[in-house]
Amino acid sequence: MILRNGAIRTLDPSLPSVSSLWIAGERIAGGVGVHETSLPSPDTVDLGGRCVLPGFTDAHVHFPTWALSRSDVRLHDCGSLAEALDRVRDAPRAGNWLRGQGWRDADWPDGPPTRQALDEIVSDRPAMLISKDYHALWLNSTALAQAGGDLEVEGGVVVRDGGGEPTGVLYEEAAWRFKQRFVQVLAEEYVEAMREGVKAAAGRGVTALHDKDGWLGAIGLWQRLEQQGALPLRVWQSTPAECISDLREIGLRSGAGSPLLRLGYLKTFMDGTLGSQTAWMSDGSGVVITTSEELEQIVREGAEVGWPVGVHAIGDAANHAALDAFERSREVWEPLGLRQRIEHAQCLAPEDVARFAELGVAVSVQFTHAPSDEELAKRFWAHRLDETYSFRSLLDSGARLANGSDAPVEELEPWAGVVAAVLDHWRDDQRLTLEQALHAVCVAPAWLSHDERIRGTLLPGRFADLVVLDRDPFACEPEELREVQVVATMLGGRWTHNPPPWD
Repeated sequence: MILRNGAIRTLDPSLPSVSSLWIAGERIAGGVGVHETSLPSPDTVDLGGRCVLPGFTDAHVHFPTWALSRSDVRLHDCGSLAEALDRVRDAPRAGNWLRGQGWRDADWPDGPPTRQALDEIVSDRPAMLISKDYHALWLNSTALAQAGGDLEVEGGVVVRDGGGEPTGVLYEEAAWRFKQRFVQVLAEEYVEAMREGVKAAAGRGVTALHDKDGWLGAIGLWQRLEQQGALPLRVWQSTPAECISDLREIGLRSGAGSPLLRLGYLKTFMDGTLGSQTAWMSDGSGVVITTSEELEQIVREGAEVGWPVGVHAIGDAANHAALDAFERSREVWEPLGLRQRIEHAQCLAPEDVARFAELGVAVSVQFTHAPSDEELAKRFWAHRLDETYSFRSLLDSGARLANGSDAPVEELEPWAGVVAAVLDHWRDDQRLTLEQALHAVCVAPAWLSHDERIRGTLLPGRFADLVVLDRDPFACEPEELREVQVVATMLGGRWTHNPPPWD
């Protein structure tokens, strides 16, 4: 196959653009950069002036959770408690549990969520509404009763009223344990949701993702899709850090799997989130889920079995503690070439910005979080705004920056991330160039999964994983970037979304 008559951007500085792209089987062949007349082929695709880029990677997504949430009650843009309750009132009455997600009560002028408010809308079945940052649950009394009062857990927060009774809101470990104990979703339900979800992702230019849902057994769900021939993207799967002993026992190392589905890294948490006010901050506020010493032990044990670590850290104290842990254990993991990463890094002490590059720890960020969290950051971190969402400062320091959506916290939409980084960051000095943003969406995630020699750029020998856009973003006026649309997506030489011809 030859793709011609368009803008083909390789994202490799040695050969930034080519006149045509010659694809043989799964890979880009040696015809890159030559005139198409020298490459006879029975299948020539006229791009009609459209643009070809390497396929997008979502470097931080809870995919099974996101896929399932697409049928939940959507509360993301609710500006008040009353509006959220109206959404719940209008929800379909199918299934045992009423599930919803996306609320953020920091934006509500008419009071916090309570079980009593939810009881007025739904009392005949249990209701569980997950917060926008996925670190809190809002439950009605019917749901809360299932725990029989057993709600407290180390690292968790149970909100109580003046009389000591639970209000129906749980944070961090308390929320996660409740969900795991009482809200069981059948594997078949996840797989069916994922089958539709991967189609939607392909329609948005996604050819690869780094999944964070290892804790719910996502690898088995992905395996079902792969066995059914319904996996149109490449998955780099997390595994909970608590599974280190199991990995050691069976001798399973990072990278094990198939060309489409591989186990990749250990996942753990340092703290909570900005929205829930559980981020671990240097002023002593927040929730400490994992100490620096505990993370160091996880990193060391991970290195023994050949696994890197991806650690959630949002507050400045959480990031400092995580960096300290990587630094103290550096002599163990660095010689092994393990590619460690910190997820989010939303608030950083000035002296910690340069440490990512110095230690060789990658930063897995979410560009859309910056505009989405603007009001929260200005409310809760007003005295330290110049330490937040420091995308450009991290890049300038030499850090490797990979972008993800954190879906379902934000929508799984890579191009929205590009626009957020280039146009919508409220800190003008932290906005990125288009090339920098695309590097974080296409190139850096491939490096994190040890794929830099086989994908992430459009050079000979790489997999033909690519996306076709309706126009060349490098030739657009800045505001026109908002109008760019995905036309088609290809994985390994096969169209996974909207094959040509196009109108």
